Amino acid sequence: MEYSRLRKITALAGVASLAIVASGCGGGGGSDEAASADNPVTLTVTTFGQFGYDDLYAEYEEQNPGVTIEANNIDGSANARVDAFTKLAAGSGLSDVVAVEEGWLGSIMEVSDQFVDLNEYGAADIKDNWVDWKFEQGTDPEGRVIGLGTDIGPQALCFNRELFDAAGLPTDREEVAELFGGDDATWETYFDLGRQYNEATGKAWYDQSSFVWNSMVNQMDEGYYTADGELNIEGNEAMRAQFDLLAAGTADGLSANQKQFDWGKGKAFVDGSFAVHVCPAWMLGTIKEQLEAAGGGPETGWDVADVFPGGASNWGGAFLSVPESSEHPAEAAKLATWLTDPEQMVKQSAAANNFPSTLEAQQKIVADAVPNELFNDAPYGEIFASRAEGVVAQFKGPQDSEIQENVFAPALKILDSDAGTADEAWNEALQLLNDRVVNN
Repeated sequence: MEYSRLRKITALAGVASLAIVASGCGGGGGSDEAASADNPVTLTVTTFGQFGYDDLYAEYEEQNPGVTIEANNIDGSANARVDAFTKLAAGSGLSDVVAVEEGWLGSIMEVSDQFVDLNEYGAADIKDNWVDWKFEQGTDPEGRVIGLGTDIGPQALCFNRELFDAAGLPTDREEVAELFGGDDATWETYFDLGRQYNEATGKAWYDQSSFVWNSMVNQMDEGYYTADGELNIEGNEAMRAQFDLLAAGTADGLSANQKQFDWGKGKAFVDGSFAVHVCPAWMLGTIKEQLEAAGGGPETGWDVADVFPGGASNWGGAFLSVPESSEHPAEAAKLATWLTDPEQMVKQSAAANNFPSTLEAQQKIVADAVPNELFNDAPYGEIFASRAEGVVAQFKGPQDSEIQENVFAPALKILDSDAGTADEAWNEALQLLNDRVVNN
């Protein structure tokens, strides 16, 4: 691995690049001896956010005498990324099973030799379980499978029926899908409807610009990186045009300028601060958590429609990886494989309100047609299976999440807070890109 690329990776966690070199690429010298009552094994697992694994851990321990699972859940993907790279740099401390988010999978791929090739534990034999692009995402350029997919994030549109009704807009989810254009929904229509809503109510349309921007970028054939791994921002006229479209909407008062993943401790979801929200499948679990924190429930009026501006798009999803440093690689791989089996994915989806990446689990959720009470009994499985159609995984470069969170998010705050123009915000993004990525 060339030194300049290595420096970019370690910048994510603010650790020295030489530390990763020192940690090396060799195996952890773990034992493949099977766990049993006579050979007890403790497996550590690190996840982040809403993973829905608690009951599954207990089930696995019951089915596998001798295995004890010690679980660590980190508050948010960004903190999990820092935790993972800090421990990679130190050469120790990673759990036996580590959850990796799609946005920083590219960084993990830069050090993929520090993770177990799960083909050695049967990954290739079950590859057809997954949608093909998800399995491919977890495979490094040498064909080593270093991550088994958990969920995916096909995007639908969440909307608030009560707020739509107050603005004279339709409230039935199928009519709402038609309002946005159905299969031909565009971002131009999305922002025009926002202006209509703002004129009728004087209120914001969306929570903040950064999530909308991330959704727009994820729809492009190539996002922050080209398919061959080159940065793809400066001079990208198509990306700048989308940025200007968003900037114009925000300038017209459509952003509520909320703090990401906070929303005033959930209050913004119950007090009418905004009427629509981009909703990758996992976001429903996040909204549920926020509503509960603010004392809200189904009566708050949130719903989800089978439509998304600009068409099919995926945001997020995760993988389970086994570091080479694991002392129990065989048992860790066995656990990761079990947790990503379709049967377990169905249970995870019910617990975490996310959407599975295995075909059988998707079909099961659609067939069961369990309504989502919090979202007006929306047919969750049917909607997100529909939104998953046509999704093509976008290549994520090594600092994709760094660019989203620490380059564009601060720049977009300039727009949200009405502190500058589109040109000023774009130039701020380019400056941050040079400071944090190009010259780091």
